[in-house]
Amino acid sequence: MAQETGGQPSALSGAICHEWRYTARNGKEDAVLASLSDLSVFIAVAEQGSFVGAGRLLGVSASAVGKRISRLEREMGMRLLQRSTRAQALTAEGETVLRRGRSMLAEAEAMRAELERASRLPGGVLRLSLPPIGGVLIEPLAAFQLHYPDIALELDYSERNVDLIEEGFDAVIRVGEEDDSKLRSLSLAGFRRLIVAAPSYLARYGLPDHPKQLAQHRLIHYRSPNSGKLETWPLVDADLPRALVCNSVHARLEFVLQGQGIACLPDVSIQRELGDGSLLPLLNSESGELVPLRLLWPSSRGVSARLAVFLDFMRQQAASICA
Repeated sequence: MAQETGGQPSALSGAICHEWRYTARNGKEDAVLASLSDLSVFIAVAEQGSFVGAGRLLGVSASAVGKRISRLEREMGMRLLQRSTRAQALTAEGETVLRRGRSMLAEAEAMRAELERASRLPGGVLRLSLPPIGGVLIEPLAAFQLHYPDIALELDYSERNVDLIEEGFDAVIRVGEEDDSKLRSLSLAGFRRLIVAAPSYLARYGLPDHPKQLAQHRLIHYRSPNSGKLETWPLVDADLPRALVCNSVHARLEFVLQGQGIACLPDVSIQRELGDGSLLPLLNSESGELVPLRLLWPSSRGVSARLAVFLDFMRQQAASICA
C-alpha cells in the first residue's frame, strides 16, 4: 500500500478533503466532478492505508468511503484494491490510477487556485509619472479605472526623468525613443504636434501659406523646464520669433484661444477646440509625424498585481490601435 505521509494528511489530501466535503454536502456534482471526487477518495485510501483512515481524514464513515471506491471501480471497469479481512493492497491498475490521479487532482487544484486569484481584483495605489501634456492617455486611464475600481491612480505630471525605484513610482510614461537598459518598455499610441491659431488671430494677421511665413507672425513657444531649451516646431528648420515663451501647455492653449498668436500644441490636448472650430490647424501640420510615447517600468524587481494588470491592459490598448 502506497503511503507518503506516515498517516498525516498531505497538501493534496487537504485539497481532497475540501473537495469531498463540498460535494458531499451539496450533492449537486455532475459526472465529471463526481469522478474527480471519487478519485480523491481513492487517493485518500491509498495514502492513509485503510477505509477507516481515509474516512477519518475526510470526516465521513468508512462505509461511505467504501461505497465511493466501489462506484469508481464500476465506472472504470476494473479492480483498484485487493481486499481481505485483514489487509488491502493496490492492484497494478490501482497503482497506475494512483500515480495519474495525483497528477490530475494537482492540476485541478492549480486551476481552481488560479481562477480564485483571478476572481479577486487587485487593489492599492498605482503611482505613475506622466509627461505634462494635457489629454495624454486620459481615455485609456479612465477605462482602466472602470475595469479595476479598487486600484487608485496617483498621477504625477512632470517633464523631468524621475527615478522610478528611488521615488516609489510603479511606472513612467515618457515622450520619445530614449533608451534605458534598466527599464522595460511598451510602445503606446503617440501624438502629433499641430501648428494652430484661433480664427480671431487669423482674421487680424492673415493665414500663413508656407512655413517660412511664420517668421512674420506672433509665435507662442514652449521652453522645457528640464533642459531649458525651446521646443522645435515641425515643418520649420530655422529660428522663429518669440512673442511669448512659457513652460505650460495649458497657458499656451489659453493664449492661443485669446487670439494672441500661433502655437505648436499636442493634438491630444486640443481635441475639443479642434472639434468646435475655436482652433484651426495650419500648414497641413495634422499630417505630420507621430511623436512616440513609451510606458516604462523597472526590470530588476517583481511586478505587483496592480502593475501586472495595468501592463496587460495597456498592451491590449496598444494592440487594438495597431489592429
